Amino acid sequence: MSTELTPILSKFWDHPQSWTLETYEANDGYKALRKALDQPAADLVDMAKGSGLRGRGGAGFPTGLKWGFLPPPDGGPRYLVINADESEPGTCKDVPLMMAAPHFLIEGMIITSYAIGCEHAFIYVRGEVVHVYRRLMKAVEEAYAAGYLGKDIMGTGLNLDITVHSGAGAYICGEETALLDSLEGRRGQPRLKPPFPAVAGLYARPTVVNNVESIASVPPIVLNGKDWFTGMGTEKSQGFGFFSLSGHVTRPGQYEAPLGITLRELLDMAGGIREGHQLKFWTPGGSSTPIFTDEHLDVPLDFDSVAAAGSMLGTRALQIFDETTSVVRAVSRWTDFYAHESCGKCTPAAKAPSG
Repeated sequence: MSTELTPILSKFWDHPQSWTLETYEANDGYKALRKALDQPAADLVDMAKGSGLRGRGGAGFPTGLKWGFLPPPDGGPRYLVINADESEPGTCKDVPLMMAAPHFLIEGMIITSYAIGCEHAFIYVRGEVVHVYRRLMKAVEEAYAAGYLGKDIMGTGLNLDITVHSGAGAYICGEETALLDSLEGRRGQPRLKPPFPAVAGLYARPTVVNNVESIASVPPIVLNGKDWFTGMGTEKSQGFGFFSLSGHVTRPGQYEAPLGITLRELLDMAGGIREGHQLKFWTPGGSSTPIFTDEHLDVPLDFDSVAAAGSMLGTRALQIFDETTSVVRAVSRWTDFYAHESCGKCTPAAKAPSG
């Protein structure tokens, strides 16, 4: 096998209390924050650009470039909003990350907020996952108590508050502008662009909207350097990410690996298709991405290779189906879901999960 797993965000998930601040600090937690606060904010934006980190929410937009879109400071507030409204059928990476290691996200939010000049950040989490909401609230409470959040963080003069907001369970709010409307207390409906959130986002102020995994990846990059990150993955899809295997596979779960790994390699790690059956079709990036078959087992799972093969990498939600499943019935159920959730209303906003 040519590719190995890279347990970075998942490296201590098997600890009996992996979600606590104590466990996180024992695994280099908040060291990246200290390193980040010792350098100019603009350098962090350049580092994010140089790392090649692309949005892990599905769209694959360069994270550092998104930070750089914010206009110059004008004395008013600017915001960071985390899209934790993981709602697409088959997508299941952000919820386990927030449950098992929420401080990766919080530390990443603090670093990002410092980089973009934000003093109030928000986590918009899907309303049905009450257990995740509680876990995040506890982690934010721990961070405040330790002096990582609040006023004059670690004596640097940096101020940051984090609000954890529970949505009402609408798939459409996974689109960043619908999410912002919901966060403001309105019905979640996609906005026409322009203006883009970087110019007029939350409360009509400059706003960065990023996915959970994108921001959780920031502390390891700061701590280890951008060259460490670019040393993984492919030329245009650098770094690592979660590949969520579900369905008719022997050992379903989260497989954290460099971008560019193939499904054939992942299936080898996961024990293959369930015994006595064979692969019929699969999704490379969730139920909204065009379907692949066994002819695509060796397609590198990176943004460009998957696109060239006719699909999208999306959220790397690899739903595996064997010969017992009807393609027509599966697709019919997915389209019923999208119709029920008013997915078509995102068309003016060029629907794509937020990076």
